[in-house]
Amino acid sequence: MAVSKVGNVTVHAVDPQRLAAFWAAALGYAERRFEGELKQQLLAGGLTEGELAKRGLAEDPAGAGPRLLFQHADRPKSPGERNRMHLDVSATPGRPPSRDELDAEKDRLVALGAEVVRLVDQRWGPFEERYYQLRDPEGNEFCLQ
Repeated sequence: MAVSKVGNVTVHAVDPQRLAAFWAAALGYAERRFEGELKQQLLAGGLTEGELAKRGLAEDPAGAGPRLLFQHADRPKSPGERNRMHLDVSATPGRPPSRDELDAEKDRLVALGAEVVRLVDQRWGPFEERYYQLRDPEGNEFCLQ
């Protein structure tokens, strides 16, 4: 039996190309432009130049992580409107980060344009829970753990 996996994470954005650049830099992905053979295939498939200009794409250079596809949204996310889905970003993939590593990655993402919403720092019995809730440049919430 085949197992499904995430192919794209799709985000609706007012400025898809700007958001693709942010997430590519944040995750070490390559921002992919719609040009060359890819552009010709998409145009041949019925998309227009205008529609391509309203999309952005970021891909894991190793091909392991999901592709991030950004499509044009008609309006910005309203203040107070919660995301129905969000990304959990690992500051140190494969292991829990130290406090210094988590703070350093938070600072790097803020320098790229993220905004800190809050720091969650609590215990659940013997388990520590520490992560940052952030917003990307268009207000989409994500967690850095």
